[in-house]
Amino acid sequence: MYAFDFVKPTDLKSALAALEDPEALPLSGGQTLIPTLKQRLASPSCLVSLTAIPELQGVCQSAEGLSIGAATTHAELSRAAAAAYPALARLAGQIGDPAVRHRGTIGGSLANNDPSACYPSAALASGAVMVTPRREIAAEDYFQGMFTTALEEGEILTMLRFPIPTRAAYVKFAQPASRFALVGVFVADFEGDVRVAVTGAGAEGVFRWAEAEAALAEGFDPQALTPLAPPEQEMIADLHASADYRAHLVGVMTRRAVLAAITG
Repeated sequence: MYAFDFVKPTDLKSALAALEDPEALPLSGGQTLIPTLKQRLASPSCLVSLTAIPELQGVCQSAEGLSIGAATTHAELSRAAAAAYPALARLAGQIGDPAVRHRGTIGGSLANNDPSACYPSAALASGAVMVTPRREIAAEDYFQGMFTTALEEGEILTMLRFPIPTRAAYVKFAQPASRFALVGVFVADFEGDVRVAVTGAGAEGVFRWAEAEAALAEGFDPQALTPLAPPEQEMIADLHASADYRAHLVGVMTRRAVLAAITG
């Protein structure tokens, strides 16, 4: 590590003012940023903590769905969303271990956009909207490749808005050491408008599986997916799994997610 300033604003205006410094970085749960600093892959002059700002925390339900403060931890989301959006709550409860869930935040995860993170699949399948102090960004426009989002320099997430589907489920095949998704699939059914989002597998990051969506729109049944698999050439191949194995897992996890959505 090396020397840097640390500030912990208690309101959004002060945080945004501190982040006007081009060498400052926002700090939420720190589950990615702190290891990055330890490896000297980033060298900010100042860290601006977002964890003491009340308006960036909490979960609120309305007719439009769930509004989630970007600094809400995985553990809090798992509790607060359990009744309104069980699939999202269960996803949050599967992330990492208890220590990670009590420090990591949904906004931090979505801002980092790790290709194996769980939340991107939920946001894309739910048709979520990312809210910043400058604008609102639809999930379809937000994710732009591995570790890449539509956020501009100095722009931070303040809130996430999640429409609530009629039924949904998330299933992942976890990498045992990191507990990231080797393949994770979130299926959301909005009264026949079915969305399937896959994380951990795509060479370009999280993606919607259009072929599966079309099949499930015709009949929301795991058997509708039996002959389907995404193209191997579009899958990640690394030391954890080959591209063909990941393509196979996408089909398996999607069928399991559909069954889980049906059975509740």
